[in-house]
Amino acid sequence: MKNLLIFGLFVLGASVASAQLLPNFGGQRAGLSTLSFLKNDLNPRSVGMSGASIANTHDAYSAITNPAALAKLEENSIGASHLLIGGGIQQSYLSYQHKLPSESTIGLSVNSLNSGDMMVRTEFQPDGTGQYFSMSQNAFKGNYSTKLSDMFSLGVAVTYIYETMQVYNNSTAAIDLGFLYQTDFKNLRFAVVVQNFGGSSSMSGSLLQVDYNRNGNPELARYSLPTVFKMGFALDAYEKDDHLIVGSMQLNNPNDNAENIRIGCEYRYAKLLSVQTGIKLSVKGQAYPSFGMGYRSKIGVHPLTINYGMNPTIWMGTQHEFGIQLNFNKMER
Repeated sequence: MKNLLIFGLFVLGASVASAQLLPNFGGQRAGLSTLSFLKNDLNPRSVGMSGASIANTHDAYSAITNPAALAKLEENSIGASHLLIGGGIQQSYLSYQHKLPSESTIGLSVNSLNSGDMMVRTEFQPDGTGQYFSMSQNAFKGNYSTKLSDMFSLGVAVTYIYETMQVYNNSTAAIDLGFLYQTDFKNLRFAVVVQNFGGSSSMSGSLLQVDYNRNGNPELARYSLPTVFKMGFALDAYEKDDHLIVGSMQLNNPNDNAENIRIGCEYRYAKLLSVQTGIKLSVKGQAYPSFGMGYRSKIGVHPLTINYGMNPTIWMGTQHEFGIQLNFNKMER
């Protein structure tokens, strides 16, 4: 209880003093990258903890949070999630992780965002021309992780990215690199991750011939990927019988926005039920706490976990994310 009280006071103090202690470093960089769908959190547990997840325990979604954590998987796993962003825009994720005989894991995943059909509008036909177009963004990722020792693991992932929008298209590649170190003190875990590291890219294709007293063939600019450096820790703050409370904290330093801090907490009961909450500090439009929950069941002898995450925002309403994870082994109940 003493550890829980200290952690709670720390979270409260950090929230109250965030305006004084966390100046808006890098806010002037907002909007300077492309392919922003890569920044969306597709891990329902992570959504519930406001993204404070790179040092969390491993699961099938670790390929998008910290590939180094996948080295700790004990069985083959499949994870799928679906994010309702708003305005008809939806994003889906599918991952398969295969445990190798050595202390290593390889996996493949697909991340896809689709806008749905949208009207073609012009200056003289603002209500639509009768034509429709859509936009899709896709990322195909392969990852590998291994244990370098009982306490230290390393993970790397290579991503091929492809997007289309009417007559335009773009493709590029990125690399993720993650480290995870676990101690014996309350399973204290430290993690460092670099995500979406790569070069610049731009749209290409047959340009639309639209010329209302201006150049109808503009030059398409090149923009960088949304690279972000993350550093965080997590620990088992309280554990007794079937009850476990995990606290985590994470610093994000993106190349296209301000530095920010995520603080999260998770309660687990008997490996069957989990509840998450968290808050983001110095993130515009994200002033409310997030929530999530998970329930563990089974299909035959294989454990099945159902997760839900809710992220309330100021300008885009409440975003909901649903996920399922299936592990191929006999479940311990």
